[in-house]
Amino acid sequence: MKRLLPTPLLSLALFGLWLLLNQSASAGQLVLAIAIPLLTAGLRPLPVRIRRPGTVLRLMLTVAADTVRSNLAVIRLLLSPGPRRHPADFVRVPLDIRDPNALAVLATIVCITPGTAWAELSLDRSMLLLHVLEVDDAQAIAAHIKQRYERPLMEIFE
Repeated sequence: MKRLLPTPLLSLALFGLWLLLNQSASAGQLVLAIAIPLLTAGLRPLPVRIRRPGTVLRLMLTVAADTVRSNLAVIRLLLSPGPRRHPADFVRVPLDIRDPNALAVLATIVCITPGTAWAELSLDRSMLLLHVLEVDDAQAIAAHIKQRYERPLMEIFE
């Protein structure tokens, strides 16, 4: 069974997502939910072991709230006439986290949050470089990311 479903939670999540999107079930959706994790197994660096499920839920709520706040800030920035209060810039975030899965989740979180265009991880995985739409205090942004995202990810993955 483990050979057919190496990541049963991922297969279940994919199947559930397709059910929500299509509002109907089909054999093709089930086949894809099984095939995609099998085909992408080599892309996952390490098996994922979630150590604190409650922290996962808190992090999801934090990311959702921060995304809404960022959306509103970006809308305000785009709709308000005149020059920006603060210019776009690059922010360097020193990292303590080392788990490859946690690093991937961190990069995903900061990239889906409006106001950041992209993230780059240094080769030694000690620094995250972000392009931020409006930078008043780069150190405050880095501290925000470390406190709200990196710390919970360390609890979850390390």
